[in-house]
Amino acid sequence: MTPSDLDGGPVRAAVPAEPVVGEPVPAEPAVEEPVVEEPVVASIVTREPSPTPAAMPTHPSVSPAKPSPAIFARTHGAPDRSAFGRVAEDGAVFVKTGDGEREVGSYPGATPTEALAYFARKYDELLASADLLHQRVTQTEIAAKDAQEGYAKLRQQTTEPNAVGDLAALEARVAAIGEAVETRKGQEAQQKAAAREEGRALREKLVAEAEKIASQPEEKVQWKNSGARMRELLDEWKEHQRSGPRLDRASESAMWQRFSAARNSFDRARRVHFAQLDGQQSEAKVVKDRLVADAERLSTSKDWAPTATAFKNLMDEWRRAGRAGRADDDALWERFRSAQDAFFTAKDEVVAAEEESFRGNLEVKLALLREADGLLPITDLEQAKASLRSIQDRWDKAGKVPRADIDRTEKGLKRVEQTIRDSEEKRWSSSNPEAAARAQSLADQLESAVAGLRADLAKAEDSGNQPKIEQARSALEAREQWLAQARAGVEEFGS
Repeated sequence: MTPSDLDGGPVRAAVPAEPVVGEPVPAEPAVEEPVVEEPVVASIVTREPSPTPAAMPTHPSVSPAKPSPAIFARTHGAPDRSAFGRVAEDGAVFVKTGDGEREVGSYPGATPTEALAYFARKYDELLASADLLHQRVTQTEIAAKDAQEGYAKLRQQTTEPNAVGDLAALEARVAAIGEAVETRKGQEAQQKAAAREEGRALREKLVAEAEKIASQPEEKVQWKNSGARMRELLDEWKEHQRSGPRLDRASESAMWQRFSAARNSFDRARRVHFAQLDGQQSEAKVVKDRLVADAERLSTSKDWAPTATAFKNLMDEWRRAGRAGRADDDALWERFRSAQDAFFTAKDEVVAAEEESFRGNLEVKLALLREADGLLPITDLEQAKASLRSIQDRWDKAGKVPRADIDRTEKGLKRVEQTIRDSEEKRWSSSNPEAAARAQSLADQLESAVAGLRADLAKAEDSGNQPKIEQARSALEAREQWLAQARAGVEEFGS
């Protein structure tokens, strides 16, 4: 029999007309192979070989390819499979189905029991494969793709199998595997969706940070730190792309375009910034070269005050010039500061010598200041004014004092001058007719008001109304105080 004989379905081989059941069969003659369409049980996921009859403890080991009569002789103790199939008189083997029965093959030269046992082992192999796949799908971390492939192969093998057994139970087991595979696919789909969402969130975070860096105002950008962070973001993006979950093409492309646009925008701004900075530094170098030349020219000047002012102006211009390149700026500043220090060191030495020469002048002015303080308090204004003029003349002739003593000596003399000036103004005010008339008018008004308030107080006391009494007395006391002050002013004018 050739493989082509099996293509059309079960084919029965010729059965000996008078088989001798139970008679020992010599091992030497070739036993004709059973005619059966049996699918080879595929390895499940891990490519492990399908269980063989030898692995089944309830059945003797029989080679599917070349069983021998001696092996069949050991099957008489196998379970009765007649409930699930039968052997016809012509040797054909049938399996019972829900619709009746279906022929699955034949076993020439074997007894009906041996023939049923052989096809029953085919069933057991399929059931064992189904149990193994069910266990792997429900109790291991098998990938949904591998589980689906194993299920598809098992489904193919169990579709009208050439085996004898409880086909309904086998079909139920295969259906349960199908449901488990679908559950696993659903779980894996959820996990992948969650992983994709997490990956999308991570990429969105990278994109958002890149866009934030790129959108910073130029005056707030720290170019070195921001550039380093941009490179780190790109490395993180590549790492997520290499080891993280894949996103859908549209999302991946849109996010990458945003990320790339932010990086390009930042790079353009950085190039423009440093190009402008180079230009500004070049201009600053030109200006500072000139300022250094001016400072070095002024460093030997002996015209102290104007040169000091000129150095101050140079310093102000230096600050406005901005920075040159770091190396150029440091070198130029060193030259500028050296020239400035040379001038002010020479100036300080001259000033220190002058200060020492002013010590004698200070002693003269301190003596004049003690003399001026003796004019106070003023008893004779005209005499005080004449003495002050003499002191002022001698003060001017005394000359400069040390810088540290200028303030206290000048303030001392000005205090005496101001006191005499105030006394003179007071005397003039007291002789002013208009001021005297205003003082008398105010005194007259207050006297009239006091008289009225006294009358009000008397009425309140007569009525016995204590609140009115207190109010009238308080008003009267205030007006009497004002009147006393007004009378004192009038007396000053009279004197």
